Amino acid sequence: MAERLTWKEIQEKYPDRWVGLADVEYVDNDGISVKAAVVKYTDKSKGELTQKMLQGEIIARYTTPDNVFQLGMAEVW
Repeated sequence: MAERLTWKEIQEKYPDRWVGLADVEYVDNDGISVKAAVVKYTDKSKGELTQKMLQGEIIARYTTPDNVFQLGMAEVW
């Protein structure tokens, strides 16, 4: 079983990187702010992760959002 990490731990372990997350727990169930998750992918591009998101497999986040300009990242419900 993969290790469950807090968002802060994920950011520290995988700085400045796109990550694919599974089994996500959100802050106040807001569906946006990650509280904790299982890191499934750390070696895929934003495009590859977007494909996996559209298939409903994961959600994707950039671990250091201040270092990237986001345009159009969507989450499938």
